[in-house]
Amino acid sequence: MIKDMTVGNPTGLIIKFAIPLLLGNLFQQLYNISDILILGRILGVNALAAAGASAPIFFTMLLITFGFTAGLCVITAQRFGAKDEIGVRRSVTHSIVASAALCITVTSILCIFMHDILRNMNIPEKIMDDAYRFIFTLSLGLVLIVGYNLLSGFIRALGDSKTPLYFLIFSSLLNILLNFLFIYVFKLGIIGSALGTNVAMAISVFCCMIYIGKKFPILKLKKEDWKLNWDFMKTHLIVAIPMSLQFSVIAIGLLIIQAVCNSFGENTIAAFTSALRIEQLGTQPILAIGLALATYSAQNYGAGQIKRIRQGVASTSVISIIFSIFLALLVRFYGENFIDIFLKEKNEEIINIGHDYLNISTMFYVFLGQIFIFRNALQGMGRTIIPLIASVTELVMRSFAAVYLAQHIGYLGLCYASPIAWFGAAVVVALGYTYTLRQIRRQRMYNKVKWLGHKLGFLKKEQPVQRISPDNIK
Repeated sequence: MIKDMTVGNPTGLIIKFAIPLLLGNLFQQLYNISDILILGRILGVNALAAAGASAPIFFTMLLITFGFTAGLCVITAQRFGAKDEIGVRRSVTHSIVASAALCITVTSILCIFMHDILRNMNIPEKIMDDAYRFIFTLSLGLVLIVGYNLLSGFIRALGDSKTPLYFLIFSSLLNILLNFLFIYVFKLGIIGSALGTNVAMAISVFCCMIYIGKKFPILKLKKEDWKLNWDFMKTHLIVAIPMSLQFSVIAIGLLIIQAVCNSFGENTIAAFTSALRIEQLGTQPILAIGLALATYSAQNYGAGQIKRIRQGVASTSVISIIFSIFLALLVRFYGENFIDIFLKEKNEEIINIGHDYLNISTMFYVFLGQIFIFRNALQGMGRTIIPLIASVTELVMRSFAAVYLAQHIGYLGLCYASPIAWFGAAVVVALGYTYTLRQIRRQRMYNKVKWLGHKLGFLKKEQPVQRISPDNIK
């Protein structure tokens, strides 16, 4: 159902929009966890380590494509907030073309350089073959990942966060079933896990296409909507490319952490992989609030409702702090109990290694929550440079901590890498958000003074400059 977020109580709208996103993210994590769980319980620690060691490459693909498609959908949401139906449809066609180009580029790079990437990640020879088979199979399904992210992004841009949830629940349950079928019944080994993910994603893409065609008349494309306008494409890429770079910078930092982790051996890789899955599951509520804020900010920015954006950010920031503290306590005291379920046989060393990471990272969840709030608010307004600067800051701090501290205090130094990076990035996006609002306020004041000057005759009336918008694209 289409939802206009430019009217109504900001906090209530964001929370209601976030709940389906949270449920969707939980199911997303469920099938991520199911992959690791099935591999670890059925195939053993080496299979778990192989998937975990190469997983950051897949995560990098996810982040790059998610950032890119999310950036494209920001423009779609802005045009919807501006009540511009033609602009919405043309945003969809331009986004599809841009996403297709991204798929071809990234897939080609991965297929050509996959062996080199894995070698540079210090993956032990014992699990190298399994790691390559796992990640290469996933890479072949990149077009499906992009397709699902883009289609669900279009639906969310129109204010509907429930429908993508239903597809994600279906996809998650199907993925679990297929993984078990391919690994346990058909004996396909680690490739079965990747194949199950690809098949489940393909079915989800097909369902999204059918649903959009039947339920969203505003997204029924016409022949003239496919005529490309490079100025309008540039409008999309100005947002999408920095967002993609931002997420890719984050991914590079995670690749560095994983490369350092891989040097500690199979048990540490398995422990770190399990702990990260638990952390990703535990932090979903604060992530969902941030994602909801992005759509809310985009629609209100398109409608010129800056005050509503400020109100929404202020209230959700407080809510995020409360959730962050609660989730930190929950993961800190109960996370250890879940590490054991990933293992075929109980291993105290792996459990203790994973618990050490959770004890350290939970102390910094508040900063992670604020990153989600301020970063998504800025991205919703189309201001992508500050989040990109924050991501670079995060990369530098994470990489330095991972390499330097790991050399001096071992594995515990690696555990501090992400938390230190969260602190640095949170400071940058919070200050950047404050600066952006002041800049917008000054610009609006300048426009009012200029308008008054024209009215009183102090300023000569300027010739109007035609602006490129979806309404005048031919």
